Amino acid sequence: MKAIILFGHGARDSRWREPFDRLATLWQEQHPSTPVELAFLEMMQPSLEEAVASLSAKGATELTIVPVFFGQGGHLRNDFPVLLEECRGKFPNVQLSATPAVGEDLAVLQAIVDFGSRNIGL
Repeated sequence: MKAIILFGHGARDSRWREPFDRLATLWQEQHPSTPVELAFLEMMQPSLEEAVASLSAKGATELTIVPVFFGQGGHLRNDFPVLLEECRGKFPNVQLSATPAVGEDLAVLQAIVDFGSRNIGL
């Protein structure tokens, strides 16, 4: 079974998580046969390892991690690969892969331009 992990940075303010929860809900509504979980680098739960464990326990064998970051900063270049390798070691029966940061996708950037245009009346 395939599943998705939406991976964000995390923050102290619990309200920061709200758009991530909405994103996960949208995903599940549009792709009900592909489970989705959130995971966070720091300050919020679940961690990447906890999300992998949860989906693995539900029968997922192919997990794609989608970094919901604007770009490939230090956390994605340095911290994320270490976490990913640790998960691969702890869950050898689960195929783990990752996409680039969502902010590097032209469609995402265009959506931001469209959002700005609509909100300033262009």
